[in-house]
Amino acid sequence: MCSGGGLFVAYTGTSPFCLLRLWDLIILMERLYWVRHRCLQLISTDRRRGWYSPPSSLPAKSSLDAQDPLVQRRVVMPSWTEHEEIKESQQSCTRNKVQTTKYTFLSFIPKNLFEQLHRFANVYFVFLGALNFVPIVNAFQPEISIIPIVFVMSITAVKDLWEDQRRRKSDQKVNNRLCEVYDRKQKQYVERRWAEVCVGDLVRLCCNEIIPADMVLLHSSDPNGVCHIETANLDGETNLKQRQVVRDLPQQGSEFVPENYSSHIECENPNNDLRRFRGFMDHPGKVRVGLHSENLLLRSCTVRNTETVIGIVVYAGHETKAMQNNSGPRYKRSKLERRLNMDVLWCVILLLLMCLIAAVGHGFWLSGRQNPIYMIPDDTHPALAAFYMFWTMIIVLQVLIPISLYVSIEIVKLGQIYFIQNDLDLYNPVLDTGVQCRALNITEDLGQIQYLFSDKTGTLTENRMLFRRCIVAGTEYPHHENAISLEQYEEQGCGDADHSLTLRSRTSRKSLSCKSLSCNRSSVSLNTLTAESDTHSVHDTLRRHTPGAGAFSSTMECAVVPDPQLQAGLNTLSSPMRSPVRQQAAEISHILDFFLALTVCNTVVVSSPTQPRHVQMPVVRTPLRSLEEMKAMFQKLSLPRFPSSPSQNTDTPPSLTKKLFTRGRSASYFPNNSPQTPITTLQSPTAHSGTPSNTPTTPVTPALSSGAWSEDVDNIQKTKDNSLLYEAESPDEAALVQAAKAYGCTLLGRSPEQVLVAVPGTGPLSIPLLHVLPFHSARKRMSVVVRHPLTGEVVVYTKGADNVIMELAEAAEDGFCREIMERTQRHLDQYARDGLRTLCVAKKVLEEQEYKAWLKRHEYAETSIENREELLLESAERLETNLTLLGATGIVDRLQEEVPESIEALQEAGIKVWVLTGDKQETAINIAFACKLLRPTDHILMANCDSKVTTLLKKLQVTKEGMSEDDGSDCVLVIDGRTLDYALQKELQGSFLELTCCCRSVICCRSTPLQKSQVVRLVRDKLKVMTLAIGDGANDVSMIQMADVGIGISGQEGMQAVMSSDFAISRFKFLRKLILVHGHWCYTRLANMILYFFYKNVMYVNLLFWYQFFCGFSGSTMTNSWVLIFFNLLFTSVPPIIYGMLDKDVSGETLLDLPDLYKSGQNSQAYLPSTFWMNILDAFYQSLVCFFIPYFAYAGSDIGVFSFGSPINGSALLIILLHQLIESRTVTWIHTALLLFSALFYYAFVLLFSLTCVTCNSPTNPLGIETKMMSEPLYFLVCGLTTVLALLPRILCRAFRSTICPSDLVRAQKMERLSAQDYSTSLRQWKENKAAQRLSSRHVPQNLSVNADMPHLTECIAEAGAVLS
Repeated sequence: MCSGGGLFVAYTGTSPFCLLRLWDLIILMERLYWVRHRCLQLISTDRRRGWYSPPSSLPAKSSLDAQDPLVQRRVVMPSWTEHEEIKESQQSCTRNKVQTTKYTFLSFIPKNLFEQLHRFANVYFVFLGALNFVPIVNAFQPEISIIPIVFVMSITAVKDLWEDQRRRKSDQKVNNRLCEVYDRKQKQYVERRWAEVCVGDLVRLCCNEIIPADMVLLHSSDPNGVCHIETANLDGETNLKQRQVVRDLPQQGSEFVPENYSSHIECENPNNDLRRFRGFMDHPGKVRVGLHSENLLLRSCTVRNTETVIGIVVYAGHETKAMQNNSGPRYKRSKLERRLNMDVLWCVILLLLMCLIAAVGHGFWLSGRQNPIYMIPDDTHPALAAFYMFWTMIIVLQVLIPISLYVSIEIVKLGQIYFIQNDLDLYNPVLDTGVQCRALNITEDLGQIQYLFSDKTGTLTENRMLFRRCIVAGTEYPHHENAISLEQYEEQGCGDADHSLTLRSRTSRKSLSCKSLSCNRSSVSLNTLTAESDTHSVHDTLRRHTPGAGAFSSTMECAVVPDPQLQAGLNTLSSPMRSPVRQQAAEISHILDFFLALTVCNTVVVSSPTQPRHVQMPVVRTPLRSLEEMKAMFQKLSLPRFPSSPSQNTDTPPSLTKKLFTRGRSASYFPNNSPQTPITTLQSPTAHSGTPSNTPTTPVTPALSSGAWSEDVDNIQKTKDNSLLYEAESPDEAALVQAAKAYGCTLLGRSPEQVLVAVPGTGPLSIPLLHVLPFHSARKRMSVVVRHPLTGEVVVYTKGADNVIMELAEAAEDGFCREIMERTQRHLDQYARDGLRTLCVAKKVLEEQEYKAWLKRHEYAETSIENREELLLESAERLETNLTLLGATGIVDRLQEEVPESIEALQEAGIKVWVLTGDKQETAINIAFACKLLRPTDHILMANCDSKVTTLLKKLQVTKEGMSEDDGSDCVLVIDGRTLDYALQKELQGSFLELTCCCRSVICCRSTPLQKSQVVRLVRDKLKVMTLAIGDGANDVSMIQMADVGIGISGQEGMQAVMSSDFAISRFKFLRKLILVHGHWCYTRLANMILYFFYKNVMYVNLLFWYQFFCGFSGSTMTNSWVLIFFNLLFTSVPPIIYGMLDKDVSGETLLDLPDLYKSGQNSQAYLPSTFWMNILDAFYQSLVCFFIPYFAYAGSDIGVFSFGSPINGSALLIILLHQLIESRTVTWIHTALLLFSALFYYAFVLLFSLTCVTCNSPTNPLGIETKMMSEPLYFLVCGLTTVLALLPRILCRAFRSTICPSDLVRAQKMERLSAQDYSTSLRQWKENKAAQRLSSRHVPQNLSVNADMPHLTECIAEAGAVLS
């Protein structure tokens, strides 16, 4: 059997000639396949992405590669490689030069023109300008007709050029940065510009240097092969992240020699996923090691706390993940813009209708006259002349389409953004940030929001997690002293240094007077807590407070006052020689395992002031005296719950110690019998009395038995005396580590291979860290696999959502575990009712064979390229089974300030507020009561269904039939994540939405990020409403991007939400003014400005149209072409722009006092179809008055055409300017000055034109016309009378509406003119009337519970519970 091009051919006796033809066919097929594949690559990628194709001579790929022949991977080797195909590919690759500019010197004009001609309006006016160059249809001088489009496109081009120049300077600054790249010819690292770096280069970086390209980490000066990076430039997160050198590198642990590096990398093609990287590294010895995101250093990140790192570039330039995520400002089409486009189409239809009337009229006019003496003889048929006249009228009436409107809208929106970003009420002095407007074209959508979807944690709450209570082995420890200390702290002003605070400890019975501590943010990290020296007294902790050390909370808040009962249990470990409280060994085991899990089951990075941002892992040795004391203490304890020992009270200390740490389902593991983990047994040189001791040996890990232990312990103690900083990826982790530290389980350091922990009674312990299974939103938990420092067993510590951990621990068979779970569940329910965030902690002891079997499959998952994430998730779930519940924690997350007032105001404004959270129902309901989303009189509809979709549909229909939309003003729907899955199914969506429409609010609990985005999309698309989503974390990104308006909060969870948002704020309370004030202003201003543009264009164009009835529909105009072009382009364009930026129909204070006023924007009252057509009709009326009053005034006179047009133009200008003055709600000196400037500018121009221009308007001569007309009193009389009669109906109509049937906005305007006392009285009466109206329309329904597992509806009584302040 032979093969060619991947096709296998069996030789079965075919003739050589046929076989040769078949071979040629195979070769041809292979070439065609390569050409097809290459074309697909070029089509599907840009900037040469995907140009790497693995050569045939490389080692064989995994079986996953054969799944899809078109899957291409990138092969990277050092730039000096001798492999021809790889070398050619890498040389053809684009270098690291970054170019974000759109234009070059030669391409600017053609490319910018091409981009601008994508706008229909620009194409329309370019067509008209070109049409005017056709002699048969031109209306006036061709050069003049192109002035408007040239002017508008020139302004846009200048703006684009300015923005591009800014990008060019930024690119030059980045590309000219220097880094060290290895040069094989010079045998050393040389400095090169970033732009010269290419794929395959070996780059060396030092501490605090920015990474120039995406690199795989090959070497780190850290002995553990760790590099710390800060990703603030990439995703806004300032906490440090660890990156690990690729495993099994031949030079690992020694000085890295680039010449000796001969491995090659095979990885995925460039993509924009910041959290994923898949690939292999093949070492010379045929060893293949998996690559993942922990091995990748991303461009724009900063190296921290590592002296030197070396990496090989795999993605450069625009292929880096940072550049692929740099999409620039977001562009969305606002609701008002969509409405505008529709009205522009109506104007086009109106224009075509007017031109058709003129063309038909011209044809009839010509056919009714036979060679009149005043016309040049022409053989053109009247029908053809009518066709030509149609296009001539298109040119004459082109102003009907507002060419300057689009440019004016962009200018107005920029002005609105400027005022929003510079509003001091939206400025946060603590963070030194204001509002960020990332989407430049949807400011008016803020004034039309109907549904608001909000995250809870970090959005409504502080996301400053503070440990409050815990449950260990089913026993609840309330930490009353801890709660009292925080209450006293808050009563003293939360950090006012001028107040003193007196605390009393129940255990010490001593008082302490100390200064209150400030709540300053850390300059180091958003996720930082201060860990002081190892102490159990809150007084010592408070006394050693370091200002500015805490980011989530002040040190005062972070300091946990230990519970006396729980502390007493741990004291038996640290003080065994004293008379201990009699404790069950199983309970002590649970307590110690519980705090050990809190200490090690996290990704917290430890740092200190003396070693900023990172504490090096010292080599330590456990103080043997502490171990001997623990053994002596355990000899005094009985172990009734461990029936495995036949003589419980006569066990030797080592066996007792071993039993303490081996409670679980696995069999015993003896480390001294394992060849993988050699255990050194040491004897204490002396006993407590100073004489030699015969105490049995104790197993310890190698890390504990190396080095001079006395010196290392001194270093550890010195480190502990300094303030430690805990940097965590989430506030929960930092709070739990801080709580464990308060009980003496102090996290001292962390490396990829071990964790350094101080445990009560033992001193520093080095715990081997085997694996970290990070938190995943699907699993809702994280785990660590460690080798126990005292027993040598493999232990899995897991923490996560309480419902998930409880399900994983349900397999417990013994009654003791079931009893613990039942008691824990009862306490968890109470925690949720108290509004605490709950986490459960569990463990699992693995047998060695069980661990080896799992490790084999886990290593396969780690080294996989295809489906690596799915395989790792499956591997973690396989390990996290049959857990033993250790306990649970209750963490308080307080509401942000003014959240209840903000939500109440938003609801009064008619906005339906939905809360989408991952918390338990009880926790979410309690927070909802605290933030006034739920009121004591509200009735809760509970939807909890574990199965039976049809049953849920039936229950929803029953619930919906008993309610109406008006009846539901007092109903709130609470639905859990599992039920939400059913409700989002296609057959249930309609019933679910109908039910939610009958409810005032909806709370979705236990919802995933995917569910959040699905809910937003369902409401937005099905109900056709304006939606706004607000969140602060990466799990809110999909929801934020799905909504019409996305708002990110720059909180404690990084900046992913901000980077994906349209607007960014720092506190939820700022949303109130952003929506109710700025949103209302932006919408009403822009809507009125657009209507005004349509009005003035239609009004002026109609003047030209009426004149056609008196000139034989010949396309002539009664004004010169210069005034005709400049009238809408210059004379009347500036005032509406200022009007769109500065006009205020109601003051900001009144809008905040009366949220009901926001409903006008929700209902689009400022820009309804009826409003548009009323403005068009008013424009027709005013044009009739403006044309026919001068016509009748000068009837029978001998004035010329341009003389007749002079009073018409003057009257039209005054009418249009005064019309805006009538529509304005705010008249300042700026408005007055601009109106006067526009009028003076017009008259100055026409007078100068009349005095100097002789041939400017060939073939006519406008010389002296304006000066002559303005010298006659009749001119001013006509202008004055025309203006009054034209504006009188609008004035009367407005006065009638304001007096007889005033709207809420008009009533609010009248209230603002009252005195302060009268204003307060009117305001109070307004709110009482609105409350009475809402109350009269309510029908109070029964409390309902929708539960598919119950045969009938049951009454659900909502308990308000304890609320958070």
